[in-house]
Amino acid sequence: MPAKAPCLCAALSPSAAPGRAHSTAGPVLRGRRKNKKRVPSFRKLLKTSKVKLDNKLKNKQFKQQSIAKKYRKEQRKLRQAVKDVTSRTSVPLEEFKKKHAAERKEEEEEEEALPLDMMDEDDMKLMEDLAQKASFVTRDLSSSEPVHAKKRKQESVIDRYEKMPRCMQTEPEKELIHLLPIKDKSGIIPQTMEKPVINVAQNEEEEDTEEMEVVEESSEEPQPVLTTDELLIQRRRKLQEKKIHIAALAAAILSDPENSIKKLKELRAMLMEQDPNVAVIVRKLVMVSLMELFKDITPSYKIRPLTEAEKHTKVRKETQKLREFEEGLVSQYKFYLENLEQTVKDWKQRKLKKSNVISLKAYKGLAEIAVKCLCELLVVLPHFNFHNNIIVLIVPLMNDTSKLISEMCCEAVKKLFKQDKLGSVSLGVVKVISGLVKSRNYDVRPEVLKIFLHLRIKEVEVKKDTEDITAKKRFMSCKEKRKNLSRMQRKWKKAEEKLERELLEAEASESKEKKLKLHTETLNIVFLTYFRILKKVQKSPLLPAVLEGLAKFAHLINVEFFDDLLVVLHSLIASGDLSYRESLHCVLTAFHILSGQGDVLNIDPSKFYSHLYRTLFRLHAGATNDDMVIVLQCLDVMLTKRRKQVSQQRALAFIKRLSTLALHVLPNSSVGILATNRILMQTFPKTDLLLDNEAQGSGLYLPELDEPECCNAQNTALWELHALRRHYHPTVQKFANHLIAGAPAEGSEALRPDLSRRSGTELFETYNMKGMTFNPPVASVTPRKKDKFLQGDSFLNEDLKELIQTHLNDAAVHRPLDFAKHLKESSLS
Repeated sequence: MPAKAPCLCAALSPSAAPGRAHSTAGPVLRGRRKNKKRVPSFRKLLKTSKVKLDNKLKNKQFKQQSIAKKYRKEQRKLRQAVKDVTSRTSVPLEEFKKKHAAERKEEEEEEEALPLDMMDEDDMKLMEDLAQKASFVTRDLSSSEPVHAKKRKQESVIDRYEKMPRCMQTEPEKELIHLLPIKDKSGIIPQTMEKPVINVAQNEEEEDTEEMEVVEESSEEPQPVLTTDELLIQRRRKLQEKKIHIAALAAAILSDPENSIKKLKELRAMLMEQDPNVAVIVRKLVMVSLMELFKDITPSYKIRPLTEAEKHTKVRKETQKLREFEEGLVSQYKFYLENLEQTVKDWKQRKLKKSNVISLKAYKGLAEIAVKCLCELLVVLPHFNFHNNIIVLIVPLMNDTSKLISEMCCEAVKKLFKQDKLGSVSLGVVKVISGLVKSRNYDVRPEVLKIFLHLRIKEVEVKKDTEDITAKKRFMSCKEKRKNLSRMQRKWKKAEEKLERELLEAEASESKEKKLKLHTETLNIVFLTYFRILKKVQKSPLLPAVLEGLAKFAHLINVEFFDDLLVVLHSLIASGDLSYRESLHCVLTAFHILSGQGDVLNIDPSKFYSHLYRTLFRLHAGATNDDMVIVLQCLDVMLTKRRKQVSQQRALAFIKRLSTLALHVLPNSSVGILATNRILMQTFPKTDLLLDNEAQGSGLYLPELDEPECCNAQNTALWELHALRRHYHPTVQKFANHLIAGAPAEGSEALRPDLSRRSGTELFETYNMKGMTFNPPVASVTPRKKDKFLQGDSFLNEDLKELIQTHLNDAAVHRPLDFAKHLKESSLS
C-alpha cells in the first residue's frame, strides 16, 4: 500500500493534468496562481473511493478545457473584428438581400409577424425607411441590447462596434455523447461523439412512399364485386355487430356507473360513426342510448365544480372516487349535448363537413332524433347541469318551420310547466321566450305565446301586492323568552322550536314566500310581452294568443294598468279588424279585469254588454262552434258573477236572445245555453215573467234592436222552449221541460244531480259531438212479440171488416188505373 501512494499523488498533481498542455494558450493561463490547496494525505486517499477521485479529476479537466476554449473564442472574435474594419469592403444592399433571401423566408415562416392591418401609417413609413439601411437588415435582432441605448462615456465607438455580433444566425450547439475515456501516459483523455441528427422529414417521405407503393400494389388487385343481396347481408351483419356493441357498453355502464366513465366515452365516440352503410342508424341508436343512460345514472342534485382549496385537500378514497365520477359524468354529458347541438345546427344551416359520410336528406332524421333527446332531457333532468343551455336550444325550435320539431318542443315545454312546482324553471323558460319574441320583432308563431297558458300560476298562489304576502314565522329571541317565560317554559319552548325546525327540514318543501316571488316575476315578464304586442303590433297574428292569455291572467294585473287596458280593448273591438273569436277574448279579458281588483273602480262596461248582445247571432251553427265555450264564459262573468251590477231588463234581454240562439245550434251548444238560462232564472227570480203570456208595461218587443236595455224584453215570452220540447236530443228535451216548469229545485220536473250541478261549459264539453256520434247513444229497440199484443182487426166492426176485405181483394187484381174515368162519364152523359 505505501508503494502506491506516490503514483496516486503524481496522477492527481497539477503537472500531470491534461489541461497543462493548454497552459501556454494565453496570458491568462500563464499568469495563473499556483494552487495552494494541500495535497491529500495518504489516509484520506484510502478513505476516498476510486470513482469519486475519477469524477473529481474529470471535472477539473473539463473546467480547464472550457476556460481555454472561451479564451480562444474571444481572441478569434477580436482578430476577425480588426480584419473586417481594415480590409473588408462594403457589400451592396441588393446583393445582401439576394444572399439572405432564403434565410429571411425561413425566419418569416417560423416567427409570427405582426399583422400589417394592426400598424399605423406612421409606423409603416418608419419601417420602410429603416429597411433601406443595411445596418437595419444586418443587425442581430436576437441580441438583448436595446436599440436606442444611451452612450456610455467609458466605451468608445470601436469597443461598441467590436461587441456587436457579425452573424445573422448563430449556429446551434451540437449535442455531444460522452464515451468511455482513454488512459495514456499523459493521463485520462475523455472521449465524446456528436449525436447523429435524424432527418424526420426524409423518414416521413420514405414511409409515405412505402405506403403509396403498398396502396398501389393493393389497388392493382381486383376487388370482388358484390351483388345487391350480398351488400344487404353485409350491411345487416355490420349493423347487428354495432347493436351488440352498443348494448354491451350500455349494460356495463348501468351495472357499475362509477367505474365505467371510459366506456361512456367510448359509447359517445360512436356518435361519429364513419361507415356510410350503417352511419345513420348507428348514430340514432347511440343518441337514444346515451339519453336513456344519462336519465338513469345522473344523480338527483346539481354537480358543482370543485374550488382550488377543495382540490388540494386530502380526502378519503371513496370521496375521491365519487369526485372523479361526477367530474367525468359532467364532462361526458356536456360533450353529448354539444354533439346534439351541432347536429341540429348543421341541419338548420344545411351544412355538411367534407369528411361527413351522411347525406343532407338523412341529416333531417338525425336532427329530429337529436331534438327528441333534448326535449326528453329537458323534462326529465330539470335539476341537473346545463339545463339552462337546453332551454336556450329548445325555445327557438318552437318557432321552427318543421311542424314535427315545433310540436315536439312545444309539448316538452308544456310538460315542463306542468311539473314545475316551485316556478324557477318556468321563470327561465319565460325569459328566453320573451327575448325570442322581442329579437324576432314579434314575428313568431302563435303557438309560442300560447305556451304561457300552461303556466302553473293560480289565483291563490299569487297576491296583488308584495305587502299581502304573509311574513315568515319568527321564533322568539332570548330576551323575549327571559322577559315573558319562566325557566321551565323556556325549556319547553326551546324543545318545541327545535322540533319544528326538524319537521321543516324533513318536509324539504320550498318556502311559500320564495314561490310567490318567482310567480310574480314570471307574470311580470308575461304581461310585459303581452302589453308590447298590444301597443306595437295590434294587427299581428299573435293578437288572439295575447287576448287569450290576458283573459286567463287578467285578475292578476296591477290596478294601475286597468284604465289604459280597457281603453285599448274597446278600441280594438270598435276598429272592426278583429275576428269574432278575438272580439270575444277582448270582452272576456275586460270582465276578468273588472271582476277581480276592478270592483273598486268606477267603470261602466255597457259597451261590452252591447257588443256581446249584438254579436250572439254570429255564432256558427255547424260543427265549428268552439266559440260557444268563450260565450258561455263571458255570460258567467258578465251576468252571474256581477249580479249586483246587472239590471233586470238586461237579464231579460239576454235570456230571450239565448233561447232564440238555442234553436239553430248543435245539441251540445243548446244544452250549454239552456243550462246558462237556468242559472240566470235562479239568479234573477223576477225573470219568470217570460213564462207568462201577459205583457208587462208598455211597448213591444224589438228583437232587431242591439241595445239590451231598450228592446222591451219584458213584453215577450219564451215560446222557443215549446219548440225545444220536441228536440231529438233527450237532454235538450229535459232542460226545456225543466225551464217551462219554472226551473224548480224539487219535484217531477227537477233535473238529475249530474245535470243540475254542472255549469254550461262543462255540459258543452260533456255532450260534444266531435266524434260524429250520438251523445248519449241511441238505445236499441227490441222487437215486440205478437203473442202478447192484440191485433188491430179485433177492434173493428164486422161490416167494416167485410168492406175492407172486399177492397183489398179488388186491389189484388192488377187492373190499369184510369185517372180520367170521371171525365169520360161526364162527356157521355
